[in-house]
Amino acid sequence: MRVPDSLAASHRRYFGEAGRDWITALPTLAEDLLGRWHLRLDGTPRNGAVALVLPVLREDGTPAVLKLQPVDEETGGEPAALRAWAGRAAVLLLEADAGTGAMLLERLDATRSLDAVDDDLAALRILSEILARLVAVPAPSGLRSLGDVAAAVLHRAAPARAKLADPSERRLLGACADALREVVDEPGDRLLHWDLHYENVLASPPSSGRDPWLAIDPKPLAGDPGFDLFPALWNRWDAVQKSGDIPRSVRRRFDLMTDVVGLDRQRAARWTLGRVLQTVSWSIEAGATRLPPIPSAIAKVLLNRW
Repeated sequence: MRVPDSLAASHRRYFGEAGRDWITALPTLAEDLLGRWHLRLDGTPRNGAVALVLPVLREDGTPAVLKLQPVDEETGGEPAALRAWAGRAAVLLLEADAGTGAMLLERLDATRSLDAVDDDLAALRILSEILARLVAVPAPSGLRSLGDVAAAVLHRAAPARAKLADPSERRLLGACADALREVVDEPGDRLLHWDLHYENVLASPPSSGRDPWLAIDPKPLAGDPGFDLFPALWNRWDAVQKSGDIPRSVRRRFDLMTDVVGLDRQRAARWTLGRVLQTVSWSIEAGATRLPPIPSAIAKVLLNRW
């Protein structure tokens, strides 16, 4: 098996020597799991920045995918989350190997994500209905805690803020930190996806009898559902810009999501501002001296509302 060049490059860039070692061992790992789980390859491999996904057939001919990724803070909880959801609104976990992080998953339609739904609000309603079902499940023990994540975000906020050149941007980041401090002591206990956007919702095969759309690729943690809104608020930002009224479009998205999921809007806004703080802190730590425009726009809308 040949490792895709883009996957190898990504691991070298983000994980250094550990990434190179994982890529070197990947063909052997794949062959071992194909044999152990009695699988045969059935199509072209796909990959993102971290994982390799191999279409396979099980011994009885059932289509599935073999997902291979290193175990780290973000990926380590994925099997536990998928077991807890048990196929409800999410891809079904068929097998998992705790030692390597490998998973055998039901095969969805990788060519058709929720991004294929042209009507932006219709797509957002589908995603919100999925999110409501996901966060209805209590988080299993052992997952990352949003309380710990939020405390780390606040710890990094002051150094990040000091690197901003524009005083108004420093004030904006300070307001996001203040909002997060108001909720950090009540982090919640729901099972969060953390990365729910249109491309992480795939169509199921029509003959499968499953829900038409299912979430994939969670980076799970235990916490408040308000922390899970941000990726979808950012999603398809060109539609927000084309509306001619960015604040109105952001409010409409936020209101739709909080209505469908059943969230207190003020509390959800504070957790969303915490997510903005996390995102822009990463950007600043990577060398930026200005705030990214999309998170900034979302933050301004939510701060001006309350």
